[in-house]
Amino acid sequence: MIDKKQLTSNIPKHVAIIMDGNGRWAKKKGFFRAVGHENGTKAVREVVEASAEIGVKFLTLYAFSTENWNRPKLEVDTLMKLLVTSLKKEIKTLQENNIKLNAIGNLQSLPEKARVELLEVIEKTKGNDRMTLTLALSYGSREELIKTIEEISIKVKNGVISPHLINETVINEHLYTKNLPDVDLLIRTSGEQRISNFLLWQIAYAELYFTEILWPDFKKGDLFEAIYNYQKRERRFGKTSEQLS
Repeated sequence: MIDKKQLTSNIPKHVAIIMDGNGRWAKKKGFFRAVGHENGTKAVREVVEASAEIGVKFLTLYAFSTENWNRPKLEVDTLMKLLVTSLKKEIKTLQENNIKLNAIGNLQSLPEKARVELLEVIEKTKGNDRMTLTLALSYGSREELIKTIEEISIKVKNGVISPHLINETVINEHLYTKNLPDVDLLIRTSGEQRISNFLLWQIAYAELYFTEILWPDFKKGDLFEAIYNYQKRERRFGKTSEQLS
C-alpha cells in the first residue's frame, strides 16, 4: 500500500471521481441498496480528508447523474435524504479542514429541501481556500454542453459574441465548471471502464484510472495508489517525450 510520504511532488491539481459500486456492495453483503449508499458516505469523508491532506486543490465527485432520476423512486428519495443529512453532518468537517463546497449540475431539479441545505453549506464554506470540493448533482455532461451551446447561440444572435471569436475560453466560461481547472486525474471505482457522461469536455487530457474496488471499500490508501500511478505517467499533451525532456 502506498504511503503519502511517497507522494512528495506532482500532485494532480484536479481529481475527479466516479463513485461507483454502492448498490453492488450492498447486494454482495445481502443488504438493501440504501445501505450501500450510506456506507459510501464514509468513503467520501475519507477521500475528501485525504485529498486535502496531500495537497489536491480541486476534488470533484459524481454524486448524482441526470440519468439517476430514472432509478426507482424509493432509491432516489433515499439518495436525496442522504444528501441532506450528509451535508448537515459534514459541515463541521469541511470547516475544520478549510474546504470550500461547490456544486455543478441542474440544481433546480433537486428537491427544495436538498437544494436549500446545499446552498447553505456552500454559503458557509465560501471563504475556505485549502481545497474546493465539488459535488456533481443532477449532472450530465451532454446536458451541460447543450446548455452551453444554447447560451452562446443567444449571445451570438444578440450580437454579444461574434461567431468567429468562439474558442475554448468562451466555451469554458459557459460551462458549469467555469471556475474549475481541467481534470488531471479521473478515477472510477467498481471495475467499470466507461465515463458515463461525466465531464466529457473537462477530461480531454485527463489520466484515467480504473479500479475493481467498490466505492464503499475505497480508502485513503486506494486514493494514494491512484495518485502514485498518475505520477508515474508521462503527460505529453500532443508533444513527444523528447520535447518534454
